[in-house]
Amino acid sequence: MPTPLRVFSALLATALCAATISACGDDSGSEAGDSVTLGFVNGANTEFHTCLQRAVEAQAKTSGAEVVAANSKQDPGTELANIEDMISRSVDALIVQTVNVDALKNDITKAKAAGIPIFLTSVITQDTSDILGAVVVDLKGVGALDAGYVAKDAGAAQVEVGVIAGAPGAASDLLVNGFKDALPANAALVANQPGMFNRAKAQDVAENMIQAHPNLEYAFVANEDMAFGALQAFQAAGKDVKIVTVNGTDDGLAAVKDGRFAATVANSATVTGQLAVKNTISLLNKETTEKIANTPIKLITKDNLSEAPQYCLEG
Repeated sequence: MPTPLRVFSALLATALCAATISACGDDSGSEAGDSVTLGFVNGANTEFHTCLQRAVEAQAKTSGAEVVAANSKQDPGTELANIEDMISRSVDALIVQTVNVDALKNDITKAKAAGIPIFLTSVITQDTSDILGAVVVDLKGVGALDAGYVAKDAGAAQVEVGVIAGAPGAASDLLVNGFKDALPANAALVANQPGMFNRAKAQDVAENMIQAHPNLEYAFVANEDMAFGALQAFQAAGKDVKIVTVNGTDDGLAAVKDGRFAATVANSATVTGQLAVKNTISLLNKETTEKIANTPIKLITKDNLSEAPQYCLEG
């Protein structure tokens, strides 16, 4: 029979466990009251944005955090309204895939005034002192890799190149500028029009482009979904235009494999989303973490298809 002292000790231990959950019965390391609510403001509904959100939500679940998501549909005004809504919900931090870098100034000002830190994905502001952190894709570097393919493939020949951009602002401008700046002197940029990250729009742009420039030999298209629209237009016109593009999706890699695309640059939306959540939580907890992290990028051709990272988690 246990002595009164032992009974008292057992009761005291039980009481301590109830008062300090982290001390007993839970090896997860998370303490009561430590749950984090993250606001995620996405910029559009392209495959990249869908896969980014899927990764953010999956990683948040793994990390024991809650996500409140909103979509700005490529509109800076909607983005600001979404951020104001997140502020009203008192989220612990905001992860923002911005519509337009210029719009970020107002977004950050609003969030900062409310004491809510902002973490950016894909792009970054010039002054990083007002943000919690970022996971950046070197978008100019992505464009430059595609331009490097054109330079190597064309050699010394004089060639005509067209650009089908995305929506003006933020990611698309950086991609296109990186591509244009890295083109060799023998590659003449004869057309540059926005496809608005829409396959049908990109097809229309490509139809007009090939009519105006029947000798077009290369096209840089700012994502693979638009590239499929451009491909359809070029094929319908009976033109063999080599397409270089961006993302590294399963469909994009299949198109590289069978020669429909000449090259793509893999920059995994999954990696970006996972890093965004992990680093946001770590920085909130003042742990040692890179404030500005980079998503790896890689030029993918038929020769190195196996090196492409997973682009999107299964839904």
